[in-house]
Amino acid sequence: MLDAVDRLRGAAGEQHRISRMVRVGTVNAATVPLLIPAVQEFRAAHPLTQVEVVGAQQSEIHRALTEGGFDLGLVNQLDGDDVPADFESAQLLCGRPVLCLRPDSPLASRAVVSVADLLDGDEALIAMRSGYVMHRYVHRLLEGHAPSFSYSTDGAEMGKLMVAEGLGVTVLPDFSVIGDPLERRGAITHRPLTDDTTRVLLMLQRRRSDSVPRAAHDLHEAFVRRARELGGKLTGPAHAPGTAPHRVTRGSPA
Repeated sequence: MLDAVDRLRGAAGEQHRISRMVRVGTVNAATVPLLIPAVQEFRAAHPLTQVEVVGAQQSEIHRALTEGGFDLGLVNQLDGDDVPADFESAQLLCGRPVLCLRPDSPLASRAVVSVADLLDGDEALIAMRSGYVMHRYVHRLLEGHAPSFSYSTDGAEMGKLMVAEGLGVTVLPDFSVIGDPLERRGAITHRPLTDDTTRVLLMLQRRRSDSVPRAAHDLHEAFVRRARELGGKLTGPAHAPGTAPHRVTRGSPA
């Protein structure tokens, strides 16, 4: 009887481990082409497991991963950024910053958009709030100069909605724009930036641990498989001249 009780306890523990909620923190990058298909694949295999997707800044995601509030985190980083040693990281996508704008914007007639176009144009710049990688990138791109008028918002999804409503233009990684429902409907489009070879990496991170819950492990693998299906990027070569093509690899801390 004691052996039977132990077996029942073990089975119950395993069931709880499989059917538990998995929490994913995300900076809202590549939501439609990567996050949603990965969650759909995972749910098909784990119908009893709840998946909670929470939008947050990168620092908040890292803090929640460390404290156990998130199981997985999707964050952007610029090529060359250090990866926190406390996390296991997998590079999912590699893209480049692009200008997200409406198709009827005057800048949409250009093949590429320059910094001068952003500073001297009539359209407001919708910037990400401090704490997002793209805020840091735009500040570096503009070399401290400020456009005549700008907005500040929280995350790519709100930025794209503001662009679609005609409030201005914004700078995002291409994998945050390509395949988005607003792009498919023709409400937004994108243009490359002049002479810019910056690479933006979408990273999947989790806390280093000897014991990873089954559900979190399986969702992690679903993200990696989906990224491999995408080939590590959503457009043509996004790498700088003279560098190797990007691939989806299981990263290691720098």
